[in-house]
Amino acid sequence: MATQFPSSADFEALLAEYQTDQAEVKENQITKGKVLEVGPDYVLVDIGFKSEGRIPVNEFKTDDGVIAVKAGETIDVYVEQKEDSSGQCLLSKEKADRLRVWDEIAKKVENDELVRGRITQRVKGGLQVDIGVKAFLPGSQVELRPTRNLDRYIGQEYAFKIIKFNQQRGNIVLSRRALLEKEREQLKGKTLDRLHEGAIIEGIVKNITDYGAFVDLGGIDGLLHITDMSWGRVAHPSELFNVGDEISVKVLKFNSDTERVSLGYKQLSPDPWEGANDRYPEGVQVLGRVVSLIDYGAFVELEDGIEGLIHISEMSWTKRVKHPSKIVNENDIIEVVVLSLDPELKKVSLGMKQIEPNPWTLLEERYPVGTRILGKIRNITDFGVFIGIEDGIDGLVHISDISWTQKIKHPSEAFKKGDEVEAVVLNIDVDNERFSLGIKQLEPDPWELIPHRYPPGKIVDIVVTKITDFGAFAEIEDGVEGLIHISELSNERVEDPANIVSVGENRKAEVISVDSRDRKIALSIKSFVRRNERGDLREYADEVQGGNQLGDLLKGKLGDLSSEAEED
Repeated sequence: MATQFPSSADFEALLAEYQTDQAEVKENQITKGKVLEVGPDYVLVDIGFKSEGRIPVNEFKTDDGVIAVKAGETIDVYVEQKEDSSGQCLLSKEKADRLRVWDEIAKKVENDELVRGRITQRVKGGLQVDIGVKAFLPGSQVELRPTRNLDRYIGQEYAFKIIKFNQQRGNIVLSRRALLEKEREQLKGKTLDRLHEGAIIEGIVKNITDYGAFVDLGGIDGLLHITDMSWGRVAHPSELFNVGDEISVKVLKFNSDTERVSLGYKQLSPDPWEGANDRYPEGVQVLGRVVSLIDYGAFVELEDGIEGLIHISEMSWTKRVKHPSKIVNENDIIEVVVLSLDPELKKVSLGMKQIEPNPWTLLEERYPVGTRILGKIRNITDFGVFIGIEDGIDGLVHISDISWTQKIKHPSEAFKKGDEVEAVVLNIDVDNERFSLGIKQLEPDPWELIPHRYPPGKIVDIVVTKITDFGAFAEIEDGVEGLIHISELSNERVEDPANIVSVGENRKAEVISVDSRDRKIALSIKSFVRRNERGDLREYADEVQGGNQLGDLLKGKLGDLSSEAEED
């Protein structure tokens, strides 16, 4: 059989086909190609050109490192160069994908369509978003209000609106805020239709401050103030709510002009003060939790919304509590007694000491008036001494009840702390918690006998103890003093008592008067001298100590005689 050679017509057809293929392949454009081979480094692709093109295999790898292409597949490639210096066709799959994404994005920009993307990382001024190509999301366009914590959006996928597009510069700027504003306006209209005072509505906590929480009701925000969160005590709104919580709230106030909404959460449950009188009558014992300590007491929560104060004076019958922390701590569960309750003022007075019997009521039985007790001095003050009776209970011996006769300027003159002393119970005041004792009452009052022992006219031996401008005080016996008035010191006019008597000097005097009620004795040296003038002067001289005193008396006597002679 003879060999057939191609005719000239066949060569012309082949040449035309080749030239057509050559004309269809253009640089810097996307074209179709068939994968011939997937090698370890390159993927060989036939685009119908005179030579195949090679594409680095890395351009076909997924994030997991898997090569996502097989021999025989048809793919889009970007022709970078028909022939390089070695005659190879330079192709790129990445650039083809990128250009196709740009084309798709450009169409969406023309049609005002949204794009979806995943936020990949934080960059200066905002976030980077992968929408097939890298795009920029400014921080001001992330939420309706600027947010500081942009890192929490990384890895999240959202829909975005393209607000700036420049393909030549490869610049795309996105906005999520624009979508949220549009959604908010649509929700706002629906929310306003059902918003009125007293309405119960669902919302989402979107922001928390020190004074409350802002709740998104659907296109419009309402303020839930901290005082309207709970009937009980709330130190900070974060104790009850977190951002993102879905909660039911009650509309307390709504101003349609300003679109301001005040919300309440505690109003969804009854006011605990309603019926509180029935639950907490006066005298009832209840358990409560210590929620706060102050200098003058402790606040105790009886239930959500009802707190009572235990004043520091109601914590112990016997202990002198300087601060409530000495008795209770925050969060302690304690038993208390309701002393009083005022639902209108929302105040409860509580007591701790009332749980136990009042020891002061028992003291009257154990220590009736007149009982002698023995105890140690626990404290000394300007006005008396405190003697320990029982644990936490002291009795006071007032300075005036220490001695019948001694003039004590300060109790420390007679006692010191720790001394064991005996005393008599004078009085027990249960209401004011006062226990009065006396030491001088252990002995009879000497002033009851003094008027009998020192009747007016009696001559007594005295010792001058004190000199004043109006006379001199003299001791008659231990603890018993009398006053010699300046007019009773001498027959002559006396300008200065110190010229007549001196402290420590022994004299004789006549008792003029005794006042047992006021505990006063009036003495007179002058009366004593006159009585002796009517008798023997030598007897008086023998009775008086000291030569100077006798000389003074003689001078006085001679002076009196001279005066009488002149008168005669």
